[in-house]
Amino acid sequence: MLDIKLIREQPEWVKQQLARAGGDTTSVDTVLALDEQRRVLLRDVEALKAERNTVSKEISKMQDAAEREARIIAMRSVGDRIAAMDREVADVEERQRLAMLEIRNLPYADVPDGVDETGNVVVAQEGEPRDLGFPARPHWELAEALGIIDFERGVKLAGTRFYVLQGLGAKLQRALIQWLLDLHVEQGYREVYTPFIVKEHCMWGAGQLPKFSDNLYRDPDAGFWLVPTAEVPLTNLYADEILEASQLPVNLCAYTPCFRREQMSAGRDVRGIKRGHQFDKVEMYKFVAPTTSYTELETLREHAEATCRLLGIPFRTKLLCTGDTGFASTKTYDLELWAPGQQEWLEVSSCSNVEAFQARRANVRYRPEPGARPEYVHTLNGSGLGVPRTMIAIMENFQQADGSIRIPDVLQPYMNGHEVIR
Repeated sequence: MLDIKLIREQPEWVKQQLARAGGDTTSVDTVLALDEQRRVLLRDVEALKAERNTVSKEISKMQDAAEREARIIAMRSVGDRIAAMDREVADVEERQRLAMLEIRNLPYADVPDGVDETGNVVVAQEGEPRDLGFPARPHWELAEALGIIDFERGVKLAGTRFYVLQGLGAKLQRALIQWLLDLHVEQGYREVYTPFIVKEHCMWGAGQLPKFSDNLYRDPDAGFWLVPTAEVPLTNLYADEILEASQLPVNLCAYTPCFRREQMSAGRDVRGIKRGHQFDKVEMYKFVAPTTSYTELETLREHAEATCRLLGIPFRTKLLCTGDTGFASTKTYDLELWAPGQQEWLEVSSCSNVEAFQARRANVRYRPEPGARPEYVHTLNGSGLGVPRTMIAIMENFQQADGSIRIPDVLQPYMNGHEVIR
């Protein structure tokens, strides 16, 4: 959520920034109109309350019982008007709050302008797509031949876009998740294990609602939602709390399965495990002081890049343009691993600074110094990494001419002596 003071004081600038990101600028006018309506209502109701207080003092001094009773009866109608106006104020405030929740975050100054992914800029690349010395096979062919992924039984259990990992395929995924968590702990993050189901307020706090309501799984009777990313529970760990400056930065990492009702094209990425309604991910998350958040974003990016580097797979980093930056983000880097079997770069991480956008929604604050007035923290999130696409990159980059897959060196200690999947 944006700061209402910013919208009041610089509405045209806010509109300009929203336009850069392709956002709806009319929402600013809606918020301001409701803000003015609220201001007028508050002025009028406060005037009535002041009148009631004045008359109440006069009534207490009246000697004539009949006159006093007449004034009391007259003031009852004023009380009814005050109650009705208080309800109207609450209604306008709620409408304004909901309108504020519909407004996306504003892009940072150095984010390149662009309408879609074609405007993204490659800012770094390590390693070049290499010639394997034989025709690279896509991961679905490799996995089926090795018996480590069963696509047919996945469909039988849950439908299209689901699969079953088995044997060393399941073990490789578990090894990858454990290695990622261990690496991030070494990088200074505290591992946490959160619920995979959360209450609705967590979705609002993380900025998933109302924007992405159609893409989320939920139990409407119980009011529970399946997490689309660990970012949701991590954002809300300190909801309605005040941290001390000495506690910052708070660096967290967590593994969760992720559940998303993605609207997928029937003709796009239908083979393999690239896109699905359920996938695993390890997330990095930061609560930081506002003055350090963009330095922390670069640190987050470095930590995500380190995972790709240690796997020994060619990767590149993109700075997303305004039109491709997410709803809650001010600035985002995407990391992509090369997949030779599909001849494409696969996004495995997004590292974003959302400034106070989530903190304002979830009411996460800190005291810059003892006794100071609390301020909103800045929050950052980064995939470290998305597991299915990382698995694709591992299988396709480490495939061998005989159809086997060599285990990356960093994962071998987690594979109980297995160095190759045959």
